[in-house]
Amino acid sequence: MSEPESGPADAVSTSAYSSPAKSLGDPGITPLSPSHIVKDPDANEAEEQSFLVVVAIDFGTTSSGYAYSFTKEPECIHVMRRWEGGDPGVSNQKTPTTILLTPERKFHSFGYAARDFYHDLDPNESKHWLYFEKFKMKLHTTGNLTMETDLTAANGKKVKALEIFAYALQFFKEQALKELSDQAGSDFENSEVRWVITVPAIWKQPAKQFMRQAAYKAEMASPDNPEQLIIALEPEAASIYCRKLRLHQMIDLSSRAPVNGYNPSDTVGAGFTQAKEHIRRNRQSRTFLVENVIGEIWSELEEGDRYIVVDSGGGTVDLTVHQIRLPEGHLKELYKATGGPYGSLGVDYEFEKLLCKIFGEDFIEQFKIKRPAAWVDLMIAFESRKRAAAPDRTNPLNITLPFSFIDYYKKFRGHSVEHALRKSNVDFVKWSSQGMLRMSPDAMNALFKPTIDQIIQHLSNVFEKPEVTSVKFLFLVGGFAESPLLQQAIQAAFGSKCRVIIPQDVGLTILKGAVLFGLDPAVIKVRRSPLTYGVGVLNRFVEGKHPPEKLLVKDGTRWCTDVFDKFISADQSVALGETVTRSYTPAKPSQLVIVINIYSSEQDNVSFISESGVKKCGTLRLDLTGTDISVPSRREIKTLMQFGDTEIKAMAIDVATSKSVKVGIDFLNY
Repeated sequence: MSEPESGPADAVSTSAYSSPAKSLGDPGITPLSPSHIVKDPDANEAEEQSFLVVVAIDFGTTSSGYAYSFTKEPECIHVMRRWEGGDPGVSNQKTPTTILLTPERKFHSFGYAARDFYHDLDPNESKHWLYFEKFKMKLHTTGNLTMETDLTAANGKKVKALEIFAYALQFFKEQALKELSDQAGSDFENSEVRWVITVPAIWKQPAKQFMRQAAYKAEMASPDNPEQLIIALEPEAASIYCRKLRLHQMIDLSSRAPVNGYNPSDTVGAGFTQAKEHIRRNRQSRTFLVENVIGEIWSELEEGDRYIVVDSGGGTVDLTVHQIRLPEGHLKELYKATGGPYGSLGVDYEFEKLLCKIFGEDFIEQFKIKRPAAWVDLMIAFESRKRAAAPDRTNPLNITLPFSFIDYYKKFRGHSVEHALRKSNVDFVKWSSQGMLRMSPDAMNALFKPTIDQIIQHLSNVFEKPEVTSVKFLFLVGGFAESPLLQQAIQAAFGSKCRVIIPQDVGLTILKGAVLFGLDPAVIKVRRSPLTYGVGVLNRFVEGKHPPEKLLVKDGTRWCTDVFDKFISADQSVALGETVTRSYTPAKPSQLVIVINIYSSEQDNVSFISESGVKKCGTLRLDLTGTDISVPSRREIKTLMQFGDTEIKAMAIDVATSKSVKVGIDFLNY
């Protein structure tokens, strides 16, 4: 009777710690079968849930908004109703991504309301309130994001990022449900809504998972019903919308012939003025008809044609290269999303550097802490002037300095702002007697240059890649795409390689595409895996092939530990819903608790789980105690990984007893 001995199966694996293998904990399984890929026939059954409406939230770095469509009339996309507030010189259907918490850390307001309320507080009082803006970038820049990651408010106090994101999503959820209820004339339930939240494609997996966790906290969906929420990638959403464009809905920067009757030899600016006029006329209507056709521009694309979507927003610039697969015009991602933190925030940062140069870094730092609301004001004034920057502009741009800036500077330095400007020898910024900074157009363009140069450089690198040869179109989307300076730079650099196309309401492109994606999530058929995934296993030790420090002798068998058994490589094409299956067997036949650890890496060729950059991102624990003893001597444990939309699911099945265990890949808690 060897039965009692096999009870504490872990006794086997604990010995691994004292073994010469310096192992990370012995996985205790060994591969049975060569790998093969199976399309899972049941993969699409869960999708059958029906929702009355799809609501997409574009949670941007600088501004956010939502749009929705009823599943019964998918050709109508409604953009959220106009918000209270708004800035002079910035007309827009979205609201700033700003959030205000009370001194007791309770949610107070979001968007213009948060900003205006914060601004109107007495300075002595305002330092107790917690004001957050542009906080989304934190998810991109934090290397080791967890559920515990903090965000810093304008007054220097810290709050858990998860709470802030959940508050923001909850705010949008309530706004959208309220608008839907008002429209329907009766209360709209959350269960009737499919939510779509957009994230940058270059975000790492933990950030995408973080967004999902925040949505669960905001009760948009739950871990038991994950299908109610789709995490969509921003450039993919833009791509889906661009496919439906008709010629009157876009501006073709490179066209040699007049489009809609205006000649491209008129400056781009003139074309844009007309387009803006057209948008202004339609601004009253918040409903966009998406004609259920493939747009005209699309009809020029043939099977196998490639196009690139450049999504330039406030925080990041994302690039995705797609290829058309006919007949349905499904999209295939050809080149794994790349990009970087080259959003329009870079321009704000250059402006801040300029202010530091003129007034001193010590003053600017102090001013931000002591007068946070006035600092926000100054940046709003800059924002509207930033939008007025254009390549052919000749007259200066005036930026109003808040009174408290002028006042505080005099107290701080003992001389006037005007004096500082005179002696700073920054000759292209002057002081005007109305209390404004006067910037020459060249000075403003210089603030854009570093960010635009980085975008052009990054794009040039991408155009060198073999997958990107013969791209037919470049779609420029996102909020920063409204900048004539960026448009001109992209046209000048790439206009000879492909046609540069800008949708007219470019800031809403992603939002509308995300709604279309929620109505038909199957439109994106093939993606590139951002990471290499595999599990830790034991292999028979082979002298000369395996490093000696990985040798583990167990029950007289020589094993090589820490082997990374690969399921899928980084950058490999994965069809949606594709399942990869491997079979394993316990290294010790009597083992009753089988632990399978899942690992990921950004590298392609990984041999051992102990290599640098390999991270654990899941554990399948299959407990076979109490199952029938008459199992075959070599027990087969099937392990499956299913590559879904932005989520990945793993499952282990004991073939003999059909016992199974499931897990979602988790990047935040390991």
